[in-house]
Amino acid sequence: MSNIKALQWRYATKKFNPEKILSDKKINILKEAFNLTATSYGLQPLKMVVVRNKGLQELLKSASWGQQQLNTASHVLVICIEKKIDKNFIEQYFRRVKYIRETPDEILDPFKNSLVNSFESKAEDEVHSWAINQAYLTLGTLLTVCASEEIDACPMEGFEPDKYDELLNLNAHNLKSVLALPVGYRAEDDMFSEFKKVRRPLNDIIIEVN
Repeated sequence: MSNIKALQWRYATKKFNPEKILSDKKINILKEAFNLTATSYGLQPLKMVVVRNKGLQELLKSASWGQQQLNTASHVLVICIEKKIDKNFIEQYFRRVKYIRETPDEILDPFKNSLVNSFESKAEDEVHSWAINQAYLTLGTLLTVCASEEIDACPMEGFEPDKYDELLNLNAHNLKSVLALPVGYRAEDDMFSEFKKVRRPLNDIIIEVN
């Protein structure tokens, strides 16, 4: 499918076919897409938990106000932010840049020091808000890749993050859950798959500047 046809095909799947499981190849594509997503400064203040355990999915459903996407999906992807984004985190990034690109310290250090100073001057809530913005960037990428791969998905904010954090033992990894993305294949009786898309006209949302 073309990109536009793929985006026309996708919808927020409300009911998955629990008998149809995504292949390892498809899941690996989503993992790679998550890793390749653009993030501010390239810092990637995120991790993704991949859940394929029906018992755990049932528990996640109970922490998501009973939404059936959680337990009927093939897998549930949970996008998390790093709780501690500090000097050490930033320096680790620049060590990767140096190793991969062989960029000398005298070129990297000014930008590295600038970022360290900038983040150290921010309140913790401000840094977390910045990280959450990056989570939404990755969600957009994942939804687009899902569409192009004909993987059904349902982006979700409607869950109890503290309960997710406990169920997935995220505190042990210094992570906090932000978004959930059940993925799999739509059920044949999901009536939402037949609904026409409701979007504003292009000339109402696009401003041309010549």
